[in-house]
Amino acid sequence: MKEPAVPFRKLPRAARPGTGGITLNDVARLAGVSAITVSRALNTPAAVSPDTLERVRSAIARSGYVPNLVAGGLASNRSRLVAALVPTIAGPVFLETIQALTDALADAGCQLMLGQSGYGGAREDALLDAIIGRRPDGIVLTGIMHSAEGRKRLLASGIPVVETWDITPTPIDMIVGFSHEKVGIAVANYLHGQGFRKPGMVTASDERAMRRQAGFEQRFAELGVREVPVCLVPAPSALGNGRMGFADLQARHPGIDVVFCGSDVIAHGVITEAQATGLSVPGDVAVMGFGDLPFAAFTHPLLSTVRIDGTAIGRQAARFILDRVENREAGPRVRDLGFSIVKRASA
Repeated sequence: MKEPAVPFRKLPRAARPGTGGITLNDVARLAGVSAITVSRALNTPAAVSPDTLERVRSAIARSGYVPNLVAGGLASNRSRLVAALVPTIAGPVFLETIQALTDALADAGCQLMLGQSGYGGAREDALLDAIIGRRPDGIVLTGIMHSAEGRKRLLASGIPVVETWDITPTPIDMIVGFSHEKVGIAVANYLHGQGFRKPGMVTASDERAMRRQAGFEQRFAELGVREVPVCLVPAPSALGNGRMGFADLQARHPGIDVVFCGSDVIAHGVITEAQATGLSVPGDVAVMGFGDLPFAAFTHPLLSTVRIDGTAIGRQAARFILDRVENREAGPRVRDLGFSIVKRASA
């Protein structure tokens, strides 16, 4: 004989400390409904009456039950988890992208798992092995320079992959970003147009920054400036790297009239060091940053820089993955969002 439904039952023994975890069947007993009704309430709440839905939700809240997403993913072929790899979580340059990606995925009922791969790439393959084994709905990568083994594993996985903060006509799967070489060229054109003829650079030793450096040096060479002194600093960079980098440049090339920096953080350090040694910015030396971080509009002088729309990158990366897993037409798989030069007082 079927037991009549009751508002709530005692917590099952499994819920007590040290005796195991609450299961879906335990929630069903607490709510006085069947296990399949609990499953429907969790996965297709519109198919359950409001009264029953409230009973199930109350039982879940009382018991502390967390659905088994692994089991649910096996049934639906969806994990509702997206993994993102960034070089560092210490630097602020990727924060806009991470936040936009998190928000867009959350709106679709998905969660973001973040991994830190470092700038050298040595950790990326191990991270990819761990991530691919968990079968996320998508993987978001920073940049395009991945190991041959990593590319092979990603292609073999069948998981949607979005590369970001870079551009190439031959992505692993999908890509949204901009050209670092073109950033260097555009900054060289801008600074040359402002009358600067003795440029230098303080930039990080990661490959994306070095491609900006290559574009910058190439364009200045085409404009008749054959030598661009460079000081390479570690990545991720701090304000102190900018100070030490500019001191090094000044010691070797005291006539530099403008410094293009690999990041706004480095640029802030360059400005600080220049002012500490009695130089005026931009009177004695001008400074150009990269990233347009929130503080750039509040330095003294205000920092000229390159604006990257990290929010748009994050939103498009999420859209790529969600369109793929929902079998929607995603449109072109290569999206160049470009960049813009922000002219302020420092250059």
